[in-house]
Amino acid sequence: MYRERVSRVPDAVLWWSTAPGTATAGRRVLPDGCMDVIWADGALLVAGPDTAAHVVTDRPGARYVGLRFGPGTGPAVFGVPARELRDLRVPLDDLWPDAEARRLTERAGEAADAGPALGPALAPALAPVLGAVLEEEAARRLGATRRPVDTPLVGCVVEGVRAGRPVARIAADTGIGERRLHRRCLDAFGYGPRTLGRILRMNRAVDLARGGTPPATVAAVAGYADQAHLSREVRSLTGVTLGALIR
Repeated sequence: MYRERVSRVPDAVLWWSTAPGTATAGRRVLPDGCMDVIWADGALLVAGPDTAAHVVTDRPGARYVGLRFGPGTGPAVFGVPARELRDLRVPLDDLWPDAEARRLTERAGEAADAGPALGPALAPALAPVLGAVLEEEAARRLGATRRPVDTPLVGCVVEGVRAGRPVARIAADTGIGERRLHRRCLDAFGYGPRTLGRILRMNRAVDLARGGTPPATVAAVAGYADQAHLSREVRSLTGVTLGALIR
């Protein structure tokens, strides 16, 4: 079971999930340019920006609540450049001072313990309680951070790559050179604008396909040269075919 809602934190999504009660094959978490803080059965983890699908094998019945920060927002919350967390899952206390990480872990644990009668299914009533703890801390850190979100650059790059603009045009729109743009994108997103564009385009294609759009139409609408191009990109970024992803 997976559910999500728009967070009260700007450019973030609160999500919660419970793994099946029996063992299943590893699930694929697709790269999306985002970073997450995740409560996973009592521990707090940070998921960095992925360059390819991350395969997760869940413990049967495992429970998760996460706050996903849109592209470019996570570094302001976690206090480190996105490139340092690329393709990684690390304990929160590896990034924050011990006292801050411990305080948030304890608050999250208290919120989770407040609903033991809800059982292992992590009923929807519990997720907002736990999520509110994560949202409050994220909002506090965004307001007090020494590494603020580079909003103009982030917005220009995300808009540009989604529109399929060349990197040279995006650099011109931001008023900086391509090399400097690449360095700043590494800090904000974990990778350069070309890779971010590939990832965001792939996610759009998968969403269209899951909604029932035929592959040929998906390729045209999402900006691929043809259906074969779509197939190559999906397999390159996820390790499987588009059909396997939406099955």
